[in-house]
Amino acid sequence: MHSKIHDMAVFIEFVAGSGLAIFFHFGLHHDEAAYIIFGVGCLLSLATYLLRADISQAQDKILDKYDYAHEITFAISRMTDSECQAKAHEIMAGTRNILALLQQGYVPFDETEFYMKATSYLEESRRRVKAVNPVTVGWDRRGALLNYYQSNLRALARGVQITRVFVLNREGLEDATVQKVLLPQIRDGIDVRIAYRDELPTESDMRSRNTTSSLEFAIFDDHVVIAAFSHPGAYFGRKTGEPTLVASHQRLYDLIEHHSHAVAAEGDRVVLAAERP
Repeated sequence: MHSKIHDMAVFIEFVAGSGLAIFFHFGLHHDEAAYIIFGVGCLLSLATYLLRADISQAQDKILDKYDYAHEITFAISRMTDSECQAKAHEIMAGTRNILALLQQGYVPFDETEFYMKATSYLEESRRRVKAVNPVTVGWDRRGALLNYYQSNLRALARGVQITRVFVLNREGLEDATVQKVLLPQIRDGIDVRIAYRDELPTESDMRSRNTTSSLEFAIFDDHVVIAAFSHPGAYFGRKTGEPTLVASHQRLYDLIEHHSHAVAAEGDRVVLAAERP
């Protein structure tokens, strides 16, 4: 019906312009005015036809975008079960959080994806990798973590410099589990350092410096960061290549490294480099 009205309006405008031109030609015997009126009428008919066509197309696009933008809202409003609606709103809240991360420049990952991406970025690294880690058990046997560590060894073979700062409690270096994690990495050529939690800047201080509070992250060639969430939930970690966010993590790394201590292997034990004879 809308299309028929559109076509009819064009026809009416053309007939009106032609009729007025005929009147001037045969009724008033004013040929010049008749030709002018006919030409102007045809041009106006064409112009209004094109204008209505553009308006119609724009209206259709706006309606499509409106329907697309409110598709989920309409779907929720059609739910009759209150429990279903509550669950839908819960899912939407989680989705909004994910979208907020994406808007900031972060891509969220689950744990497997996190270590797979870290492995991929290590394979692509050519100069320097700077990492901060808690002492995680399983570097030598957990699948994704083992693959990640193997990529460390391949990067070292290519000449990539890797510095890893392990964050632990003050008495942690004496723990056999910590020793088991640190010793192979030192022997493999990774620049291993330790930072005591009680010596690190407070969380409020880090926020005041516009840095993230996560203490598990890695910076690859100073242009990509992958970081674990402080309190993992649906997602374990995130990745970003936004320069401002990378710079924020770089500032955090500098703070942690400044408070870290060099360690070295002495026989089958890891000790502070300052305590070596």
